[in-house]
Amino acid sequence: MIELNHDELTIHVPDVHQDATLAIHFQRTLRIPDDGQAYPLPAGLGRFPLRHVDDYARTVPARWIEHGGVVLPMYQTEALWICFSGHYPFAVKVAAGKINAVTGEEGRDGLHRDPQDYLTAPHQPWLDGYCVERGVIRQFVAMPLGEGYTAEEQIAGHGEVGGIQIVACPMKPEAFERHIGRVRTTAWAVLSATGARLGSPDFGLAPGGRMRQEIYHDRYPLEDWDQRHRARCFVHIANAQQWRAITGDAPPTAPMTAADYRNARIPWFDYYAADLEALPGAGILSRLKSVAQMGKAKGQHPLPENDPIQVEHVVQLRRGLNRSEVREGAF
Repeated sequence: MIELNHDELTIHVPDVHQDATLAIHFQRTLRIPDDGQAYPLPAGLGRFPLRHVDDYARTVPARWIEHGGVVLPMYQTEALWICFSGHYPFAVKVAAGKINAVTGEEGRDGLHRDPQDYLTAPHQPWLDGYCVERGVIRQFVAMPLGEGYTAEEQIAGHGEVGGIQIVACPMKPEAFERHIGRVRTTAWAVLSATGARLGSPDFGLAPGGRMRQEIYHDRYPLEDWDQRHRARCFVHIANAQQWRAITGDAPPTAPMTAADYRNARIPWFDYYAADLEALPGAGILSRLKSVAQMGKAKGQHPLPENDPIQVEHVVQLRRGLNRSEVREGAF
């Protein structure tokens, strides 16, 4: 069962285990420069609003109703990251335009290893983009379908699907009990900084700037995941400038610029999990042209505000660190 509350998707599978719950939301964030450098993680700048597609059957494309799910608004070239929270383990497949964000494969059903085509929550607290090499992703950036920028168009050769597709499988209860000694409730930090044109409403996700982020190897056996009780959700991406026409609501404010981010002295983040092994990245994803590279090839300039940013303040985050623990250093 999937529910939508307070701009968050909650997946609950009581038939598997009373605690089998996973929460997912989508964070607005700074679009990092697409300049070849690998940047730390930018902060979250607030959740994207989410709405039931079925509530707007008269104002959205017919195929959106066929796909069901929810819809969120993005401005052209705006970036997002996906946050996963909850203590019960889930295996989660994330695709954009049915292109797997971990392997670059097209629409393959089920969970697979060799290569691993999913991530595991809560070990993976967030996902910011396409896994292009070990420890590096290319940021998810919204672009219109039909112009060749999205991963879907570069790999599948068409821009017919768009959006984000999520499939989540809970851990089997017997596996949960077997691993309970090393599965702990984890309060993942949400990296929060708070305290385009008209035409088709359909957006997809293109590869943007390079960011330091590891996608972790699944430490559990593949058979520990209950693929019979999977939950699926299609997250449509609407052009923010058409959000009012679709929903009747005002669109979100325009995305923060790099200058805004710097002037507000918002920190950057590095996430470190020494006990987890990072996946090597997918060759097909590493060969994608980024928005800036594709724009140059087309003789276009799709990215405003793409100058390099000087990173001044980076907060180090470590998985499983006890806040009361004093770290032992060298002396």
